[in-house]
Amino acid sequence: MSVFEPSRRHLSYGGRQRGVALFISLVLLLILTIIGVSSVQTTSLEVRMSRNEHDALLAFQSAESALRDAESLLDGIASTVVFDDTNGLYQIADLGEDEVWWDSDVWSGSNSIQAANEIDGTAARARYIIEYMGSVVREENAYQQDDPYASGGVDRVEVFRITARGVGGTENARVLLQTTYGRIMI
Repeated sequence: MSVFEPSRRHLSYGGRQRGVALFISLVLLLILTIIGVSSVQTTSLEVRMSRNEHDALLAFQSAESALRDAESLLDGIASTVVFDDTNGLYQIADLGEDEVWWDSDVWSGSNSIQAANEIDGTAARARYIIEYMGSVVREENAYQQDDPYASGGVDRVEVFRITARGVGGTENARVLLQTTYGRIMI
């Protein structure tokens, strides 16, 4: 065999390839596809979680704003006579009875009070109810103050429970907040 003659070994190895490069390419393409689909699913889940968190924060801000509106309303009320279980002003439920705010009907119509301020982006304006809980009377504390009552030294504070319901960007995002508010009514 001369130096210039091609070897048969070199000419025949190309015929023995059986698609190994194609198989490796397809496997790599499958792996890249799985990684891509997984990334899209993760991103989609994170976007939904972010949207839900935003809705919950809007609902919380809306309910918090309604609590402040209710406190302002209470500052203008001169007597507890108006708490007659209508128009969002209630007497506290007796022991063993369901609380007013548990009833879903209380959050519509004139059963509750619509908040004055609306938070941008909410699906509905917040609503609240106020329940009169009773008076707290303590004789020993009034002498520490200047006795504004001139009634012989009685410290009397009227106590109210405010329940506010805020709605977020969708009707499904709802937050219920409660606070107890006490004030002196002369």
